Amino acid sequence: MAGWRVGFCAGNAEMIKALATIKGYYDYGIFAPLQIASVIAMRECQQTPQQQSAFYQERRDEVCRGLDKIGWSYERPRASMFVWAKINPDHFQEGEGTIDFCLRMMDEAEVALAPGRAFGEHGEGYVRIALVENEQRLRQAMKNLERALLPKPPKRPKREKVGTEE
Repeated sequence: MAGWRVGFCAGNAEMIKALATIKGYYDYGIFAPLQIASVIAMRECQQTPQQQSAFYQERRDEVCRGLDKIGWSYERPRASMFVWAKINPDHFQEGEGTIDFCLRMMDEAEVALAPGRAFGEHGEGYVRIALVENEQRLRQAMKNLERALLPKPPKRPKREKVGTEE
């Protein structure tokens, strides 16, 4: 239920009590149908987490293959709906930061990336890639980045047809 900001917690009773106190302030007034759907999902959808994990693993692997092609470094996440990647420094234009880079990729590659800088100063040089699209869309996004960032191979000159004499 990504984006719903509803979940559960298990662990040390004292820590859970402290979490409940904090969450009580943040979660006041969650839309009742979301709460009901969450309870039903936790009671009746036992296989869903494994199925969702498989979807996200396929999506993660698709993005990681694309990142390998464009030469960006990353740590393959084991449990996330995001891949964090370090942009190859060669892909920045002179004086360009991560935010400007991401804006340029929207124009040149038609791909939306979350600039790491938006998450704090230590995020500079990184992007966060959401795994919310299906594999086909993610594959296309990675191809678009590759097209926008990697040099194109030189065109081969056309060969002249050699005619046969009659």
